[in-house]
Amino acid sequence: MTIAIVALASFEIINATYGRQVGDALVRAAATRIERAIANTSLAATEWVRDGSVFTLATPAAMKDVHPLVTAIEFALAQPFVVGTTTVHVGTRIGVASGADELADALVARARAALADARLAEGATTRIAPPAPHRPIAQLAADLHRAIERDEITVLFQPQVGLDSGAIVGVEALARWRHPDLGELGADTLLAASDRANLGLALSDHILARALADVAAWPAALAGLRVAVNVTAADLARPDFADRFLARVDASGVARTRVTAEITEGGLIDDLDGATELLAVLRDGGCHVAIDDFGTGYSSLAYLTALPVDYLKIDLRLTQSIVGDRRHRVVVEGIIAIANALGLETIAEGVETEEQRALLEARGCTYYQGFLCAGATDAAGLVRLIENRINRSAA
Repeated sequence: MTIAIVALASFEIINATYGRQVGDALVRAAATRIERAIANTSLAATEWVRDGSVFTLATPAAMKDVHPLVTAIEFALAQPFVVGTTTVHVGTRIGVASGADELADALVARARAALADARLAEGATTRIAPPAPHRPIAQLAADLHRAIERDEITVLFQPQVGLDSGAIVGVEALARWRHPDLGELGADTLLAASDRANLGLALSDHILARALADVAAWPAALAGLRVAVNVTAADLARPDFADRFLARVDASGVARTRVTAEITEGGLIDDLDGATELLAVLRDGGCHVAIDDFGTGYSSLAYLTALPVDYLKIDLRLTQSIVGDRRHRVVVEGIIAIANALGLETIAEGVETEEQRALLEARGCTYYQGFLCAGATDAAGLVRLIENRINRSAA
């Protein structure tokens, strides 16, 4: 099976320049060209869905058979579009993932990661995801012992954008494992290996230290950004966690007010009273606190009144279905309304389309992160993103 995710580049600029009506007409014209490209191939049972200016194609064919279709779509979308009296040139970025025995969700995730790479690459239109790593978890756990010593665990940063201003105001630190044999591995694989190797606390300490060291070395253009770091349930189980966290922040030289600790809902449930005390120490010490992946876990509204929290992060599985799924949209609207009533700010994860962004802004969400702005990147990538947004605003 192969998944290809096709995104119209510069679509946000086109909407801002020519208006929503031209943008909508452009998306419809692009859909027609994609349909025509599919019809002109011999691929059987190719299906596609549209979410704003992003098109996801699925076919049972192997990558070698899908390549001509991807090339045809690239060519079709590179041609100018005539919308009414307006001629529009729009680029495209495509992420592709293929696997014979892989689940569709896993393929979609890898295709999204490839699309993020294509969006950040200079001049490249398409990125093909590398094969999914196949190595027993026990072997990965053994590899992880050496990985920490060899500094193979790195940190990238995904921007968080103000929905009212469009400015990048912060980032989330995301761990990556640069495995010498398997290439870059994501956080899910990394955490699974750390659990098996009983290295969860050591890994968490390493990631926090690495993230803070990177932030401390950022250039002046990034000095105002806040940084969110993930906190695990195992971290909260340590009675001295808050003191250790604050000491680590102070040692890095990063101001406490720039640092947010993110904890998932599940990590709060085992010992709610203990978690409340530790998070209160962090907030009293000047850091911020966020509940991550809110809305798809336990979602106990009662503990929101007790926990010292600054932000609720809306889970990407809700965000990515708010346009087409009325129930999910109602849930997201409810989360935002509750957060606003409690004086909390909201961060929507996984925003990939202008339609999702506009809906969240209209409902009063505060910030978003996702591929609509950028995937995870390094300091140089963040500087380019900020400079591009400044130049776009000044134009």
